[in-house]
Amino acid sequence: MRVGLLTGGGDCPGLNAAIRAVVKHGIGEYGHSIIGFRNGWKGVADGDVLPLTRDDIRNVLPVGGTLLGTARYHPHEEDGGLDAVRATLEAERIEALICIGGDGTLHAASEVANSGTKIVGIPKTIDNDVWGTDLSIGFHTAVNIATEAIDRVHTTAESHNRVMVVEVMGRHAGWIALNAGIAGGAEIVLAPEEPFDIDKIVKFLKHRHRAHASFSIIVVAEGAIPAAGTSMSYEAPLGPFGSIVAGAIGERVAAEIGARTGFETRVTVLGHVQRGGAPTPTDRILGSRFGVAAMDAVSRGESGVMTALRGDEVVLIPLSDVAGKVKAVPAELLMVAHALA
Repeated sequence: MRVGLLTGGGDCPGLNAAIRAVVKHGIGEYGHSIIGFRNGWKGVADGDVLPLTRDDIRNVLPVGGTLLGTARYHPHEEDGGLDAVRATLEAERIEALICIGGDGTLHAASEVANSGTKIVGIPKTIDNDVWGTDLSIGFHTAVNIATEAIDRVHTTAESHNRVMVVEVMGRHAGWIALNAGIAGGAEIVLAPEEPFDIDKIVKFLKHRHRAHASFSIIVVAEGAIPAAGTSMSYEAPLGPFGSIVAGAIGERVAAEIGARTGFETRVTVLGHVQRGGAPTPTDRILGSRFGVAAMDAVSRGESGVMTALRGDEVVLIPLSDVAGKVKAVPAELLMVAHALA
């Protein structure tokens, strides 16, 4: 069987582990030919292929990023995109396609699957907001990086008696902010799931600094917004592909706190640092498990499904259930952050 493989959307640590698993298992167990497509769905539309062998995946397990490259291109949103994809798959004699990506890439996969192509998806995103899976590739590494950054910010905040605002990624969901904030001992965590009241934040900080501390750490997800009807108006500026401009909410929150409290306030925007570098063992293992499971599914003839982690088990769920949905942070995790303020 000729099996296509692509990585789409933003890069993240652990992608190469999944690629490696697909290639090793597909060739070693089944004798399949693995045809990689460069730069995600754009490579499929353009016919940009890279046949993958064992030599291509040697020593990639600890390497971040993706050896296939990636791009934010969704064929179902482009004129003639789906036709170009189908033409390439037919020309390359691709019998099944494994797509590694986040919500946009997997939504595109669902659309292509509806046109008759056999497709299996693998979820990846540092935001951990793909619906239906407990973990997505890249999230664990991103939380580790963000937590280490918060740990480092603590010492300089305390030394200078400052309020430090740390902005992390998370446009639609605050998984990184909540997990790293709790693990790093932040006093306040702001997430998209729970719009904030800047007056309550200011009141809390003033009381904290009067009562028992001279510094504070605030972790802000890039998609956090003030609650309607509160005293801070804000509309997130958008960049290419509809992404929120990095640093916008962090800078605004810091400016409001500094002006309203008089406390010296600084901002650290982690940005793409969260997506780079070597994957943690957890992401290497998760990518490997998803890659093996996806290849097994393809070899059984399954289609229109996605690998997902449920508890300790890797299962398959329908792509149609995933498309267009966002997995929000549960209320319990938000409550933990509040309890530890």
